[in-house]
Amino acid sequence: MGSRPGSPAAANAGSLLGRMSALGRARRAALAVALGVSATAAMPPLHLVFFLIPAFTGLLLLIDSSARRRDAFALGWWFGLGHFASGLYWVAFAFLVDAERHAWMAPFAVAGLAGVCAAFPALAALLGRVFRGFGPGRVPAFAVAWAVLEWLRSWVFTGLPWNLVGSVWTVSDSMIQATALFGVHGLGLLTVAAAAAPVLFIDAGAMARPRRVALAIAVMVAPLALVWAGGVFRLAHAETRFVPGVHLRLVQPAIPQADKWRSESRLGHVVEQVRLSTDGADAADPSPTHVIWAETAVPFFVEYDPAIRAVIAEATPAGGLTLFGAPRRSPPGTAPYRVWNSLFAIDAEGRLVGTYDKHRLVPFGEYVPFRDILDLSKITSGGTDFSPGEGRQTLDLPGLPAVGPLICYEAIFPGKVLDSARRPNWLVNVTNDGWFGVSSGPYQHFAAAKLRAVEEGIPLVRVANTGISGVVDAYGRTTVSMPLGRKGVVDSALPASLKGVTPYGRFGDRAVLIAIVIAVFSCVILRKHNDQ
Repeated sequence: MGSRPGSPAAANAGSLLGRMSALGRARRAALAVALGVSATAAMPPLHLVFFLIPAFTGLLLLIDSSARRRDAFALGWWFGLGHFASGLYWVAFAFLVDAERHAWMAPFAVAGLAGVCAAFPALAALLGRVFRGFGPGRVPAFAVAWAVLEWLRSWVFTGLPWNLVGSVWTVSDSMIQATALFGVHGLGLLTVAAAAAPVLFIDAGAMARPRRVALAIAVMVAPLALVWAGGVFRLAHAETRFVPGVHLRLVQPAIPQADKWRSESRLGHVVEQVRLSTDGADAADPSPTHVIWAETAVPFFVEYDPAIRAVIAEATPAGGLTLFGAPRRSPPGTAPYRVWNSLFAIDAEGRLVGTYDKHRLVPFGEYVPFRDILDLSKITSGGTDFSPGEGRQTLDLPGLPAVGPLICYEAIFPGKVLDSARRPNWLVNVTNDGWFGVSSGPYQHFAAAKLRAVEEGIPLVRVANTGISGVVDAYGRTTVSMPLGRKGVVDSALPASLKGVTPYGRFGDRAVLIAIVIAVFSCVILRKHNDQ
């Protein structure tokens, strides 16, 4: 966007960019870090969504004031470092559970994880510098670059789609309805475009061409307004249905992670969960038909321990099941010795009627990558790395609709939470966020799981050792929940899935192309209009 030489608008904008360009490298890097932290404030649990405006507007101004593309790349990396270090600080808590062995790794874990993840904002910033000559069209072009790189982050290096920009809207049930159409990546694209749009007011010549700037801002913001209106309309016509005859009891024992695997306490933890499962069950109206415990709620190899199965059976309603997490091992005498992080279902007679093995394992938590090179131990109990399961499955369990099991952070991967060849009717996510204490981590984890329900049009039941446990219907509405850190149970009916498959459920991330096409079209129109 050009300006008349010597105009006040050109002088004001030029002086701002000039001052930013004149900042020393260290100050520019520090400003980029601060902007990245600002973006984190928009994430759960704070949900200060408006903080995205200074974050992305400021980032684009830094990019515009960069003399070289490599400078823009560096600033994007510093932005990402601030964003991911502040958004993933809680990872350090896991290394403090067994502080004597692992505390020294905590700062390296947070800094290393943030540094790797920061490469993706760095590439987005580099592309933003390339798009600098697109006029107002560079804003949607930058938003497309950001969304594509977030998508890449969801699977490169095993993937970590944590704190995707679209997750800021989990504070509003209306706003997240659009993820049923084009997923969280599409919602994030529209969000970045709107958050970065104010940069157009600061462009040289902006005040001299207010109508064009107003048009550009409208093009950027209007899609989010339509998303909200569409979400309101969808929820106003949403039918609330429940599966007849299924009444769940979610058990949240709030066992401190440091005590969970102590040999003298393990049986007591199981007995306590049996007590929670049965207390008041007969007086409940309706009484529970199925009980669900968290990830590794049973710290025993239940397949080869009939005594512990008998204890768990005491928690199981007659004719129902108890679903619980526990480790699983290869049969005695077989080689090589292998261990899995698993979900089991047991009936009232103590018989195992279903098993699922986690297939997405946490690096350094459940296995050590490049173990032949890295002389490190995983932070979970035991010296043997966990083995991955065979992949996403749909389980048929007595008295329940077909279920898609998810263990721990398997629930954070958009488009990769269920068996597409045989879609389940609901998802159950057992997890143990006790590793992360009272921090933002469990809130972010619950928000990610909530989005999977809307994307797929399938309800999700989440049970966590220390919370947050809850039931989310197929529209992403939390019907019941238990706060972080509280011990107890919550009973709930099982919401029904939608009658049809959502567009995102059918097409997956290919549906994100809809949002990309809209953004590219906006970029072309705005650039053409700017050249006239």
